[in-house]
Amino acid sequence: MKHRPLRTFLSALLIAIPVTLVLTLTGLSKGMIEDFSARTRGIGADIMIRPKSSTFTSLGSAPIPEGVVDFVRKQPHVKVATGILMQSLGTPTSSAAGIDLNAFNEMSGGLEYIAGGPFRTANDVIVDEFYLNEKKLRVGDEISLWGADRKWRLVGVVKPGKLNRVFVDLRQLQELTGNTGMVNIIYVKVDDPAITAPVITELKKKLVDYPIFSMEEYTSLISYDSLPMLSRFTNVVVGISIFIGFAVVCLSMYMAVLQRTREIGILKSLGASRWYVLSTILREAVLLAIVGTIFGIGMSYVAKWLLETFAPASLPPAIDATWWPIAAGIALVGAILGAIYPGLRAARMDPIEALSYE
Repeated sequence: MKHRPLRTFLSALLIAIPVTLVLTLTGLSKGMIEDFSARTRGIGADIMIRPKSSTFTSLGSAPIPEGVVDFVRKQPHVKVATGILMQSLGTPTSSAAGIDLNAFNEMSGGLEYIAGGPFRTANDVIVDEFYLNEKKLRVGDEISLWGADRKWRLVGVVKPGKLNRVFVDLRQLQELTGNTGMVNIIYVKVDDPAITAPVITELKKKLVDYPIFSMEEYTSLISYDSLPMLSRFTNVVVGISIFIGFAVVCLSMYMAVLQRTREIGILKSLGASRWYVLSTILREAVLLAIVGTIFGIGMSYVAKWLLETFAPASLPPAIDATWWPIAAGIALVGAILGAIYPGLRAARMDPIEALSYE
């Protein structure tokens, strides 16, 4: 390895690529979950009410009549209740929240403006700092949210961490989406958080079939395992990473054996056993895996910086150190599997043929 630094560097770099891929993907998964949980807690609510047809990962197609919001407001110990209408912006990670700004501010403690201010007209939009930076926007810009035929004017930029990244007026979004008088989430703040559980029990008796959660319960359910599509995608990428590591090391070790044919012949003529030759190849593969893992961890920090710079709103990254030993194991398994065939080939090599190899 020391006498062929370029080949060693390239082999380690190619092993580092699947390590980086695994660490970036798992870090991205962790970052998205943490970001969503933080924004959900930032609403300031104690209880969430979802539509009857909803699942944990989907709001379903049957929204909630606003009359239910008025009903919840009148219940004992309910301090604030507000309905939100969430509408996708065309990608799985982006949406706009239609809010009653006064009720939302009362519940959350108010949006914290960095620039601009609240809605003044029906077509105004407020975004958070991450969305602003990712889209390269400024206060006063006209932007398209659902097609180029309608423009929205950016009037305010707020600090991240409360519900969503894009906010529009609830009435305007209801009209635009054909959901007049409808919302798809109700957030409730009680006058004493200690009595949240009894309030939920009473609400469940009166709002039959509506999924009702405490915010603590809901955020605790948001995890890697609760999102099957994410976990399956991660498993596929890990499998691909193992294959890439295996292919890279196999090719690298095979070329190393060809380059060292005469050296192997000399070793065997001096009495080196098959195991000695095989173990030499395997030790090199293990060292390459270790160096590649270190490179991969370093490159995952570079990937995190790139995501934070260019896509902070869509792809909030994180570093998940718990995956470092798993990534190292993937690199090690791939390296050992890839080195076995070249190592066996070298071990079986005839010394006379090896010495005569040009």
